[in-house]
Amino acid sequence: MSSSSNIAILCNDLLLNSARTAWVKSLASQLQIPLLRDQSPDSITSAEFVLLVDETRVALQQTGRKAPGPILVEFTAGSVDHRRKFGGGKGQMIAKAVGIKSGCYPHVLDATAGLGKDSFVLASLGCPVTLLERSPIVQVLLQDGLMRALAYAREQDPELLVVLQRMQLITQDSGAYLASLDASALPDVIYLDPMFPERNKSADVKKEMAAFHDIVGKDEDADSLLPLALERVNYRVVVKRPRKAPFLNNQTPSYQLEGKSSRYDIYTIKKLPEHLNS
Repeated sequence: MSSSSNIAILCNDLLLNSARTAWVKSLASQLQIPLLRDQSPDSITSAEFVLLVDETRVALQQTGRKAPGPILVEFTAGSVDHRRKFGGGKGQMIAKAVGIKSGCYPHVLDATAGLGKDSFVLASLGCPVTLLERSPIVQVLLQDGLMRALAYAREQDPELLVVLQRMQLITQDSGAYLASLDASALPDVIYLDPMFPERNKSADVKKEMAAFHDIVGKDEDADSLLPLALERVNYRVVVKRPRKAPFLNNQTPSYQLEGKSSRYDIYTIKKLPEHLNS
């Protein structure tokens, strides 16, 4: 994981809410990173990134002039929300890879949750999803996005609330979590989408991936996660990869689903039942 020395917390609001102020100070102490006040991100030279915290949200912002805009977890607007409302449903490749069908909604453990986009898609299709994210910085972004989405959904979007209630974030390393699981509590499907150092043509993806590589570091231990996942799952492990990337841990999957830029490698343990969590 990348060192925390290249990131600080930046808070420019007055933060009249004393609870929010206390939370920010506690977060800086917990992450062991500096807390900056009343500065512009484009003029900061002491940190490459800042966690921008105000009264309403937390975002990751690169510092310096001409830096890309902030990165935050957003489940109530943008492409993620549009996909929930107008996406391809169970016909999506990710749904086929996980094994979603009418009456069968596997409990998915997303062991590399990142910004939570794939987890949200799976939850919107009916699956209970447990999100694992080991990066403390990304954990903060995820928790913030989920809390904001829940507050919005409770007031304005009952259908979104149902989706969000299927999602549970656990702030723990995937390997440690899987190793500690009781045999009676194994997930139906484990989903892996480890970092891969390949450039993507999409400007938005490049922005997010560049920031993630700097803050989180590459998933150097991704290969070792696959054998553990195969031991700690009921039905299958699904690995998302760039289309031309090698197999994770050099293990050939049972079968593949391939798209234009990415593919899903599916490792089956046994057949999914016709009815599951329905």
